[in-house]
Amino acid sequence: MELVCSLLPLGEAAPKFENLLSTDGRRYSLDSFGDRNVLVVIFSCNHCPYVKDYEGRMVQIQADYSSRGVQLVAINSNDESAYPEDAYPEMVRRAKERGFNFVYLRDADQKAVEAYGAVCTPHVFLFDAERVLRYRGRIDDSRDASRVRSPDLRNAIDDVVRGGPVRVPDTKPFGCSIKLSQD
Repeated sequence: MELVCSLLPLGEAAPKFENLLSTDGRRYSLDSFGDRNVLVVIFSCNHCPYVKDYEGRMVQIQADYSSRGVQLVAINSNDESAYPEDAYPEMVRRAKERGFNFVYLRDADQKAVEAYGAVCTPHVFLFDAERVLRYRGRIDDSRDASRVRSPDLRNAIDDVVRGGPVRVPDTKPFGCSIKLSQD
């Protein structure tokens, strides 16, 4: 399968996703999060060393902002036939092992990654209450948590929660490329 991905432009509506299986055994769509003021979609996976470095920060962001109406949703779109570590059973194991307090979804047909245009893991898309894209890019500026100088996602969440413009709405994400299916 050849996917043609175009990065979702700032100011656009969140692309719908439907019936994605979560590590909690439930299925979710974009509308499942309609009661949340801010939705943060992060394209993620199990095997990427960058994601592994960020998992603790993702858990902490969800913990810190949940009471303010923020929901973090991670989506794994990687080809599981080429990367078995990214298969659903391994996602369930990892979510439990790492104490994920956010929703972790499997995009087996890779339609979500195609709609959003994500290029790497982790790649962040932050939407406001109307599901308009207000921030896209990285979580912060360093894989090493002790060296972070620019907490980009936290700044963007703070700006959106306050109702103001996002100071830096677009940053360059970095990580492992998303592994697309070859059939």
